[in-house]
Amino acid sequence: MASSPRHSTHHPTLLLRRHYPNFCALAPLRPTRQLPSLPQQQLQQKQHVGHDPSPSEPTTAAASPATAAAAGALRVGIVGFGNFGQFIAGGIQRQGHAVLATSRSDYSGYCARHGIRFFATADELCEAGPDVLLVCSSILSTEAVVRAIPFRKLRPGTLVADVLSVKQFPRNLLLEILPPGFGIVCTHPMFGPESGKHGWSGLPFVYDKVRVAKEGDQAAKCEQFLSIFEREGCRMVEMSCEIDNLDRAFEKVKQMLYGRLHNVLRKQIVERVPIQ
Repeated sequence: MASSPRHSTHHPTLLLRRHYPNFCALAPLRPTRQLPSLPQQQLQQKQHVGHDPSPSEPTTAAASPATAAAAGALRVGIVGFGNFGQFIAGGIQRQGHAVLATSRSDYSGYCARHGIRFFATADELCEAGPDVLLVCSSILSTEAVVRAIPFRKLRPGTLVADVLSVKQFPRNLLLEILPPGFGIVCTHPMFGPESGKHGWSGLPFVYDKVRVAKEGDQAAKCEQFLSIFEREGCRMVEMSCEIDNLDRAFEKVKQMLYGRLHNVLRKQIVERVPIQ
């Protein structure tokens, strides 16, 4: 009697379970560090206007764009302000940073209600000088979107990030297109508007510092950008060479499985369909 596919050692599901790596479990967690705080001069300014900072007062309160700019917070420009872009913008604002946005559709009404500056074109957004440019487009439109961004209008050393679930493609694309001085961080928030609607605590945020200065303004802005997700409670997972190797290994296993499946189906079709 033939064995059940469930117990067959060649069953595709078992092969997937055996060879598919748990990237988050194998990746090293980002080391816990002291999150950046306001400089002493800014604390004195708050005390001057009658604000008495208490040790128990949370440092993650949201602020208006004007307050964020005054406190030296980031100006994050989002290219592609659909569902996911709006979702990410909420977390950025909760951490007291200013959000600028542009998209093919007109979200000026939404932005006006949420204290976000909306720009009709990417040219106008780049001219506003964001510290970080976050590409939130779909994987199918990412290349066209990135190639249409006028990077020459951004300030030298601007940090550019993406949120795609695949990392090799945006990494290669950004390295090809961006001027040498621009910083590149590839990220993958492994959650969305549904899974993260009650908060981001404990949800994995995968990132890779593809090209970031070791020190100076760009390095500080990169840490400040990543701290947005860290302060929101995300489990920070830094990509490493090992994870990249596992990713390529899984691709080979997937190609092998598809190849075997194709050969089996082709053989069955040839055996069952008579050639006229």
